[in-house]
Amino acid sequence: RLEKLKQVQIIDPERHTNRIMAEMQKFLHMPVEPRHIEGFDNSNIQGTNPVSACVVFKDGKPSKADYRIFHPKTVVGPDDFKTMEEVIYRRYRRLLDEGDDLPQLILIDGGKGQLSSAVKSLKLLGLYGKITIIGIAKRLEEIYFPEDSIPLYIDKKAETLKILQRVRDEAHRFGVKHHRTRRTNSTIKSELEQIPGVGPKSIEMLLTKLKSVKRIKEADLVTLEEILGKVKAKVVWTFFNS
Repeated sequence: RLEKLKQVQIIDPERHTNRIMAEMQKFLHMPVEPRHIEGFDNSNIQGTNPVSACVVFKDGKPSKADYRIFHPKTVVGPDDFKTMEEVIYRRYRRLLDEGDDLPQLILIDGGKGQLSSAVKSLKLLGLYGKITIIGIAKRLEEIYFPEDSIPLYIDKKAETLKILQRVRDEAHRFGVKHHRTRRTNSTIKSELEQIPGVGPKSIEMLLTKLKSVKRIKEADLVTLEEILGKVKAKVVWTFFNS
């Protein structure tokens, strides 16, 4: 049977996709097939530079052009629940305002707490009940539904679980990648901020042209003058070469 399914996947990919979508609709008790899925994950390793990732899958495949990163604006400190609440609200407020397509399924990386926070925002937007929303908890891969305390366990071999895991893992990967970039950038900027008399605008100009602190340190005076002018170039050059 497995070999037969693999052959269908190769010979008739559309039929394969249709079968998976029908299976997902049935397993997740959805009114429609989840042709458009959006997955969310928060990254705030060591409590710094938090980012939230939103990934989009269409017909079970990543649609990378539609991925989005959010930097929480209203949350102070690492608060997974408040961050999820803010990001879900911002994402779907914007889609509603711009008249863009809404997903049929939202997948939250986390258990009841994260799911409840996301539901709160959907209710505020009048979208609760119109979009299926579930949480997936990592430990045993339990699937949580709002207002249901007993999780669903899907067969480990089922395509439905594999797609949900892919969405979750992709949101995590995308979030961690951007979190690392943000953390690196903040470390770079804090090093350059030590230079007396050099402000954020000059730092941006240096990084735009030279790309890294290493290249800024190695730059000669003439190169720095072309970017910052004589006075500030001398300050930067002296800071790294005295």
